[in-house]
Amino acid sequence: MTSKLPINLEDLLRQRTVEGDRIEYKAGWNPDPIVRTLCAFANDFENLGGGYVVVGQNCDGDGQPIFPPKGLKRNELDRIQRELLGYCKLIQPPYYPMLCLEQFEGKDLIVLWAPGGENRPYKAPSAVTAKRKDHRYYIRRYSSTIEAKGPDERELISLTANVPFDDRYRQQATVDDLSVRLLDDFLRDIGSGLLEARPSLTAETAFRQMNVVGGPNETPLPKNVGLLFFNEDPGRFFPATQIDVVAFPDGPGGDRFEEKVFKGPLSQITRDAISFIDRNYLKETVIKHGDRPEAERFWNVPLAAVEEAIVNAVYHRSYEIPEPIEVRITNTEISVLSFPGPDRSIKMDDLRKGAAVSRRYRNRRIGEFLKELDLAEGRSTGIAKILRVMDDNGSPGLVFETDEERSYFLIRLLAHSAAAPLAGMTPQITPQVTPQVTPQVERLLELCDGELSREELQQLSRLSDREYFRRKYLRPAIDAGLIEMTIPGKPRSKNQKYRLTARGREYRAQLDHGAT
Repeated sequence: MTSKLPINLEDLLRQRTVEGDRIEYKAGWNPDPIVRTLCAFANDFENLGGGYVVVGQNCDGDGQPIFPPKGLKRNELDRIQRELLGYCKLIQPPYYPMLCLEQFEGKDLIVLWAPGGENRPYKAPSAVTAKRKDHRYYIRRYSSTIEAKGPDERELISLTANVPFDDRYRQQATVDDLSVRLLDDFLRDIGSGLLEARPSLTAETAFRQMNVVGGPNETPLPKNVGLLFFNEDPGRFFPATQIDVVAFPDGPGGDRFEEKVFKGPLSQITRDAISFIDRNYLKETVIKHGDRPEAERFWNVPLAAVEEAIVNAVYHRSYEIPEPIEVRITNTEISVLSFPGPDRSIKMDDLRKGAAVSRRYRNRRIGEFLKELDLAEGRSTGIAKILRVMDDNGSPGLVFETDEERSYFLIRLLAHSAAAPLAGMTPQITPQVTPQVTPQVERLLELCDGELSREELQQLSRLSDREYFRRKYLRPAIDAGLIEMTIPGKPRSKNQKYRLTARGREYRAQLDHGAT
């Protein structure tokens, strides 16, 4: 049962990458509360990815770890492992955490990694050491393990077999679809002790210890999160897993635009897109004043705000919806669009104040990996950070948009009014002018008369495949500035329609006269 942790032990103990309410410290082996906590982490009531129990680590009255830790006696380690195995059988259905023997500051510790279970809800005896076993449901509430009662119990039961998308198995994939090179790069980036043990482990064993592969030994299956992080081309399994960065130097209705598409593993495209925007579009302005020695410094848009907006989209978008994350850059703002919108439990007023707290996370494992890579902030703090850095920069602010159905989420980062223009800067890529109009787009221009919905346009085109119509007809026409949305701020509105732009009408007139 021994293994190396898939994250850096010191980061875990000092709570650098994992929220404190996902860690429980125990100075010694006390099976009753430990098994109850394992049950609570397995139930993963808030879809946060489970948690960790560190045995041998004492803490102060505020729950903060004390260093050096107390540690466990070496002659106790085997006995504790045997007892834990027996007690975990008492959880209904049986649940076994990943057990890691670790050393920290010369002390022996047992770290129990308890990911969210696949067969929740779980019950555990209130006292595993008692003769009579009274099984109950347990959940985490802040930093405590409590019994789920009343509404909490009913909600927990309703989560039966409701595993977040990124933690589900992908039946159409195999372990061979996961890249060992990408795994090693990830372990190296986060400083995981598992990297030292990698040469002695098979690829399947290493991926199992990362909890991105599961299932029986004869038919191991990768989980969606594994394919999103450790596959060179996740788009094979999840269409539109990409970040599109589009800049409009002359405005959205202009003749020019620059486009860069980032495809690949989530960590790679997130970093690459942020780095590309930083290099090409973000600029600091320095203004010197004659009446004081201090110069005034500010950015058109601060990098930290861009980082958080893009990471937020990668973390919270749905990978079941074949729509890319789109970053649009004009001279006055950077906007980040993703699908769908925030959970209905989040009030938009709270979001605008940076005070929104979600009860459910769409991607519990993606968030966990992003935090280990230092790409994501702690739970529900990313929006607050955007607000803070924009305010510190003197920016006019930011705007959040969604619709009643919460079908999309748009974050608009407004540029500093006195700073250098964004899209007006010269990017380090070859500018892309409006592409030559394809026969499919010409056909759409001929059919577009007045304001029509997507369904109406698709029906007139006599096409049954919605994704093909969007990719080959509608999106190229919009990108070329020939067709526009009637509600551009709400791309997925049920009332959305499309019409020709002035340029589109001019081009269709040329088609009608055979001039093209």
